[in-house]
Amino acid sequence: MILGLSAEEVADKFRKGDIRFTVFGMGKMGLPLAAVIADRGGIVTGVDIDPQRVEMINSGENPIKEEPGLTELVRKGVSEGRLRATVDGVRAVRESDVHVILVPTLVDEHGNVDLSIVREVAGVIAKGLKKGDVVITECTMPPGSTEGLIPILEESGLKLGDFGVAHCPERTMTGTAIRDITGKYPKIIGASDPETLEVVKGIYTIINVKGVYPVSDIKTAEAVKVFEGIYRDVNIALANELAMYCEELGIDAIEAFAAANSQPYCHIHRPGSGVGGHCIPFYPHFAMRTARRRIMHLTRTAREINDLMPVYTAHLVVRALSDAGRSVRSARVLVMGLTFRGGVREFRKTPAEGVIAELMGWGADVCAYDPMCTPEDAARFGVGWAESPEGFDCLVFVTDHREFRNFNLDRAAELMRTRCIVDGRQVIDPGEARKRGFIYYGIGRK
Repeated sequence: MILGLSAEEVADKFRKGDIRFTVFGMGKMGLPLAAVIADRGGIVTGVDIDPQRVEMINSGENPIKEEPGLTELVRKGVSEGRLRATVDGVRAVRESDVHVILVPTLVDEHGNVDLSIVREVAGVIAKGLKKGDVVITECTMPPGSTEGLIPILEESGLKLGDFGVAHCPERTMTGTAIRDITGKYPKIIGASDPETLEVVKGIYTIINVKGVYPVSDIKTAEAVKVFEGIYRDVNIALANELAMYCEELGIDAIEAFAAANSQPYCHIHRPGSGVGGHCIPFYPHFAMRTARRRIMHLTRTAREINDLMPVYTAHLVVRALSDAGRSVRSARVLVMGLTFRGGVREFRKTPAEGVIAELMGWGADVCAYDPMCTPEDAARFGVGWAESPEGFDCLVFVTDHREFRNFNLDRAAELMRTRCIVDGRQVIDPGEARKRGFIYYGIGRK
């Protein structure tokens, strides 16, 4: 029983291996967290519904190989007996003191929030919950959602106060999860009562070298993470809107933004062909769908602008081809990048999907290439695979992979049927492209 201990006492027990943790969800965020907890001295059971994933983890194999540093931590945790996985969540809860929920929170195509997986996990926890336990949600949810789980947890026969509840939002990105968990930013913590706050403070000061940032309650902690996502979405939308305005003025948005950002109160983000991933496109809906009054107009408008950018990028392809005297219908277009972000093999809400759909709708012959992907990945989007620009009429860069910044323009100029480039991520130098005879369009570029 750890409820009632001071933060220092909790931290000491954590280091000594006297606290047992259950982490629900062995995905891209849950498994790194479990592995870090084990590395810091905790005894961790990861719970997942996928028996094959559970088996891999228990054999010391990392199922998320693309996450830097995770393979070593999983192997170490398993070999030292500090990390294991199971499909039996109830038993794991009975054997643990702290139960962390880090499972997907979903949004459908209409923006409706679906927390069914989180509620299912709360029901499992209720079947094994004991007096003195602490339940922590880390998955991002609309403010008020964690407190909404309390009645489910009280089906255990216990009342809030017999156990503690907290929200300590994950602030991680795919590709840097270990770094983010262990010290890129301080950990936001909010709890149901001061005793629970002491417990989570003791836990996360061991996990995170940047320490903790306590807030007054659970709902505030939930709002922090949602607001972080909304801030970025709105700022990106502003950048996109200003970039399109710069195109009308005939000025370079990237140059203008860099100069504006030399003033410390200005922080314009980079424009681009769309906003993808599991986070930023969805978190605004957590506020828009739960606001009781008709507010959130700015947030809603920003979401509309960013959702429009893949279509706008496709329109630039049409303009470039038109300048070259070629119609988009039957033109051969190579989409450069399928993942939503450079260096990460993830496809959720990737702008490439919208760009491809728009171009194919206009009759273009579309193929794709991505250095992190395979021909099978391209087939998921209904297009062919091409590693060479030979015979294509337009290259459209949708993802900012590092490899694209070293793209061989000379070779492309020799091989392409028509020399057109549309740059949705500022990976190609406009002057260098035009020097080689390319018709170049970039979002916000002169």
